[in-house]
Amino acid sequence: MSGWLPVAPCTPGACVERPRGAAAVPRAVLRLTALAALLLAGIAVVLAPSGLRRRLPDAPVRSWCRWVVRAAGVRVRVTGAAAPAGGLLLVANHVSWLDIPLLAAVRPARMLAKSEIRCWPVAGGPAARAGVLFVERDRLRALPDTVDAIARVLAAGAAVAAFPEGSTWCGRARGPFSRAVFQAALDAGVPVQPVRIRYRSGERAVSTTPAFVGVDTLLASLWRVASARGLTAEVEVCPAVSPGRHRDRRSLARAAESAVHGHQAKALSKSACAL
Repeated sequence: MSGWLPVAPCTPGACVERPRGAAAVPRAVLRLTALAALLLAGIAVVLAPSGLRRRLPDAPVRSWCRWVVRAAGVRVRVTGAAAPAGGLLLVANHVSWLDIPLLAAVRPARMLAKSEIRCWPVAGGPAARAGVLFVERDRLRALPDTVDAIARVLAAGAAVAAFPEGSTWCGRARGPFSRAVFQAALDAGVPVQPVRIRYRSGERAVSTTPAFVGVDTLLASLWRVASARGLTAEVEVCPAVSPGRHRDRRSLARAAESAVHGHQAKALSKSACAL
């Protein structure tokens, strides 16, 4: 097992809230139908000739990502400054599959993902064509080449998005940031953009309903989110960490982790996940 492959203690049974006052089944079906339509439209664009994809401005991509989340029945609230242009490493905490479009709504970027996704039916091909950077998480010897590849993308002026916790957590507990991806930002001399993602339900401080953890299935998570009422995704764009402020990846990762977790930074324990 490598640093790319951490394990979170969060499980669906111990951590995930079931919807209270769930929406009627027809409403959930309608939401999932709208979500499927948007995803199919996105896949069609991804599969279009590469010239068309490259000419697509960021603004409609950000809007589409918001629509995807909204179609699932989750309101989106983005605060903070706009992400800078040019090479940029975006990092965020990881709770749900919703985090991916939420992070792209801040700034479209090439996503860092596990290599297994490349072989997934339906999703694997479009993910590769969309520019996803695949990581072989169970091969530590592949790590230097992966870091070099990310650094080249960043140095060329593109944005790369990553979830340094390496695994999904329930939203109440959190994981430490892996340092490897921050080496790529140091090598490329680009800023790091920390982004904090939090899910709420009504007036509750944190909702774990959108969490996609442990042995949870994507289908179960999709239905749970679409059935819930009053979910809001809060996306806080923290101040970017300029290149040169940290000389090593350890301190850079620590600074980004502190910005993302903020006042939620607590000692981790399995009891922190319990409902």
